Amino acid sequence: MNWACLRFAPWLDTRARFVSRVPRGGQLLDLGSSDGETLNHIAQLRPDLRLRSVDLEGAPGHYPKGCEFARANLETDRLPWPDASVDAVTCMHLVEHLQVLETLFAEVARLLKPGGAAYFETPHPKTVDWPSAKGHFTLNFHDDPTHVAPVPTERLAAAARAVGLKPSPPGISRNWLFAAAWPLLFFAPASRKRFTARIHWGGWSACLTMEKPE
Repeated sequence: MNWACLRFAPWLDTRARFVSRVPRGGQLLDLGSSDGETLNHIAQLRPDLRLRSVDLEGAPGHYPKGCEFARANLETDRLPWPDASVDAVTCMHLVEHLQVLETLFAEVARLLKPGGAAYFETPHPKTVDWPSAKGHFTLNFHDDPTHVAPVPTERLAAAARAVGLKPSPPGISRNWLFAAAWPLLFFAPASRKRFTARIHWGGWSACLTMEKPE
């Protein structure tokens, strides 16, 4: 889905709702940008934002034009930007790949401006009990061999508080258009469209927003 379609109804998608609230012309940092799919969605929704990106590997050639990229290990490295220099941070489906979260959260707290916010998303712990779709999609948590362990939102909230960030109540990340398609695709053959509808209907991803006090 091109997120430009969500500009007038960002509430339809949990991620888009967070991004829509970033101050106009603000600086957004995406952690663990991978192939750039999420970054490109953000640019579609908010072309006014100035984007930064971090990944251990990454594919900066696929990132939106003008995105400032840094290659870093988010378990150990200090990021190359000054304190209080970003309005928002997104970190989607990264923490479940890490052994250590303390450095990551310390950097988020350092880089956020007072009043800034961060959005974290990770597979819900219940996905360890979902059926496996190994070889096709990541449905059961362990279908992805690079996953280390589920990260409950309670652990994210505790890590946020430890660095002075204020977490909001946790939630489930959904795109309601995709979720609404699941009953229509229930008996359809396996496909990415059917898979996407299923995970949004079932609430595959847990999410947590946190703010830096002013």
